Amino acid sequence: MDWLTIITTTVHAAIGWESVVYGLAAIGVNIHFGYTGLLNFGQAAFMAVAGYGLAVAVTVMNLPFWMGIVIGLAAAAILALLLGIPTLQLRADYLAIVTIAAAEIVRLVFRSVYFKDIFGGSDGRRGFTGDFYAMNPFPPGHYGVGPFGFDERVIWFLTVGWTVVLLSCLVVYLLMKSPWGRVLKAIREDEDAVRALGKNVFSYKMQSLMLGGIIGCLAGFFYGLYNGAVQPDIFGTEMTFFAYTIVILGGAARVFGPVVGAMVFWVLFVFVGNTLAELVRNGFIPFMTTTQVGPIRYALVGLGFILLLVIRPQGIFGDKREIAINAR
Repeated sequence: MDWLTIITTTVHAAIGWESVVYGLAAIGVNIHFGYTGLLNFGQAAFMAVAGYGLAVAVTVMNLPFWMGIVIGLAAAAILALLLGIPTLQLRADYLAIVTIAAAEIVRLVFRSVYFKDIFGGSDGRRGFTGDFYAMNPFPPGHYGVGPFGFDERVIWFLTVGWTVVLLSCLVVYLLMKSPWGRVLKAIREDEDAVRALGKNVFSYKMQSLMLGGIIGCLAGFFYGLYNGAVQPDIFGTEMTFFAYTIVILGGAARVFGPVVGAMVFWVLFVFVGNTLAELVRNGFIPFMTTTQVGPIRYALVGLGFILLLVIRPQGIFGDKREIAINAR
């Protein structure tokens, strides 16, 4: 058993690009679901429009990197408006149906052969990360202790990524401690009572949808920057479901819940997968092949999350009252 490899990959997953990307996506979902009670199942669409906004701006329109960032953020804000205007008057379950359908529409548009010259079809777009890594201040080398380290390219990505994650958490903390944030929590509990107090519930919901979508769209930028490409099938519904799992795991309506949830989620995911693979390769599980490790990993991690929801449904830091949904 190569325990060193298992431990190394697990530690890398805890602070690696996966935790950055899914942590940001989950922070956005936490604003929607945890603080406002909105069942938005279209978070992957915000990630997709941001990632493609950057990629298309740089590779097709030949614009500077920072202009691509602005275009991606603007695309996420416009998507929030387009989703919010017709859907935020709906009940929670109908809102979930509409947003998950909208996310699939966005993915299929990016995948469409008709728009292949712009979005690249099923192959997506690549070649837009050069300016980002050209800003890297770290000289070539290994940063870390022994096997627990990264090269200069990854350490630059993680430095920027975790800085953005912490800044996003700070923004959420300050906003949710403000009167605006208290109105969102009141809407989650009973929007009719908030409306009776003279507050424009629709406006607050729209602001929440836009804020969570814009923070979540940052995950699309970082996914593309790390992998060097964006492809439509990456932004499927499972990405949104992972984000919800992370929010519930860490604790809904908790500032650092999505961040800790993302780290724990990927630690379990990588540790279980690598351990199973090593056990199979060394003959400890003779009835399983290496091709079966992936599906079994999903099943075992899913079973662990089910047990967690039975034992502690509010998650690691959460409160049971924070996961209630006003479905009226």
